[in-house]
Amino acid sequence: MLRRLYKDQPASFAFTPANLEWAKGQISKYPEGRQASAIIPLLWRAQEQEGWLTKPAIEYVADLLGLAYIRALEVATFYFMFQLQPVGSVAHVQICGTTSCMICGAEDLFAVAKELISPHPHTVSADGRFSWEEVECMGACANAPMAQIGKDYYEDLTPEKLRELITRFRAGEVPVPGPQNGRYSSEPISGLTSLKEFESGRTQYNASAQLAVDIGETVKRIDGTEVPLLTPWLKDGGKAVSQLPGAPGVLTVAAPAAAPAAVAEPAKPAPGADAKSEPSPSEKTAAKGLPEALGEALAKGKPEAEPAPAAPAVAQPGQPTATGMQEPGEGSRPEGLSAARGGVADNLKEIEGIGPVLEKLCHELGFFHFDQIANWTEAEIAWVDQNLKGFKGRVTRDKWVAQARIIGAEGLEAFRQRAKTNDY
Repeated sequence: MLRRLYKDQPASFAFTPANLEWAKGQISKYPEGRQASAIIPLLWRAQEQEGWLTKPAIEYVADLLGLAYIRALEVATFYFMFQLQPVGSVAHVQICGTTSCMICGAEDLFAVAKELISPHPHTVSADGRFSWEEVECMGACANAPMAQIGKDYYEDLTPEKLRELITRFRAGEVPVPGPQNGRYSSEPISGLTSLKEFESGRTQYNASAQLAVDIGETVKRIDGTEVPLLTPWLKDGGKAVSQLPGAPGVLTVAAPAAAPAAVAEPAKPAPGADAKSEPSPSEKTAAKGLPEALGEALAKGKPEAEPAPAAPAVAQPGQPTATGMQEPGEGSRPEGLSAARGGVADNLKEIEGIGPVLEKLCHELGFFHFDQIANWTEAEIAWVDQNLKGFKGRVTRDKWVAQARIIGAEGLEAFRQRAKTNDY
């Protein structure tokens, strides 16, 4: 499946305040140096906010996680859960075309989509409300043919059933997901032949369909104006307690209860200090069981795991620091600068693997120019790899020195051409 970015892109993207808080909560779930693991939920939330995943949104998420843009693009273009072009305002219909569904009539479902939505996939309908595509197996083979409409599965479809579903969605209804031929789940159409004891006490719909009905987000997007379901890490551990009027399954967040003494002992005030003073961000973070440095970074609105160390005015390799202590980490520290030469730094983001967060960290360590990186020795590379807080090992992994040397020897334009094929 060929997946490319859409030809017309918006100028920019930014999370809404609520979605940004949610994103910080996601990032905080991963240990130091592993924040990139949050990329799929963050890309999904960006898509939820806008309806489809734009190039500025992909780059925005990459910046939040300190990733090179190509890393985020690799994820966004690999999974067909991410829509790289505009979709219908009501629903995007994904029809399975793999073996079981194809045998059971998927081609007839494609014909309905072409008639009622658009003659071509990935094209918004004339009224702007629907779009469709053929996708690979979605794991509901026992209920073939099937389609995912919005977030939920509609199974055991016929052309007539799909036509009815699209008509009802167009009229503002949200039909119940799950089997559309009267089956409860995946049992024989004639009824259970064994395990009949499970028929007693079951919910109205099967577990998946019941959850879809309870949450109420089948074709509803989370645009960041509300606190979504199941985000207990938001607002200092707030607890979801009540529904917003008219929004089934969307919960507000209550103020958190005080942390139990068994979880975290409050700091003792210094003599003469006000015992009721507000705890620091790091103290609040410790009470939630998160690393102190990560909590401080999130409190400042930054995704870095730890604050970067400040560079000395001129860092001499192997020299003691201002405190008289030998610098930590392996190898020898490269010579740094107190500021960019002539007041203008090179655009270090030209190097694959350096995004805005890492460029800022390089500046704080005293590295502003390509030739500085190009001249690092093996010992100096080892030192930088150890001291990129939250991004250890990135110099070696992404071949910063090799890239910087090509820029110095051949110029930026030649490097950019070589970078297209990772020729370094």
